[in-house]
Amino acid sequence: MADITYKSKINRIRTFALSLIFIGFIIMYVGLLFRNIGWLMLVFIILGTLAIIFSCVVYFWIGMLSTRAVPIICPSCDKPTKMLGRVDACMHCKQPLTLDKSLEGKEFDERYNSKKKRRS
Repeated sequence: MADITYKSKINRIRTFALSLIFIGFIIMYVGLLFRNIGWLMLVFIILGTLAIIFSCVVYFWIGMLSTRAVPIICPSCDKPTKMLGRVDACMHCKQPLTLDKSLEGKEFDERYNSKKKRRS
């Protein structure tokens, strides 16, 4: 069986938002390569700016989602973490976590958070 590293949903979304910022800057720098072609440079600058604005939207969304997350103490590392959904992973030690008594002892599967998996 392969060694699977679980990731916290909140950290995964924050990493995505941070990568959008860097991607936006890279797109804008590519635009500077086309200084002689004004319209093409403008397109790259606008695309880069849109990526950074979208990153801000994602950061705002995950911040609002984080306020509704259940704060718990990880039983493995004894550090505070937040949990989204039925199953999640600790933000610090990547320990799989659940608050659902019916899932205790079962193999960790992120699909337990989807509505299809809940019914079965």
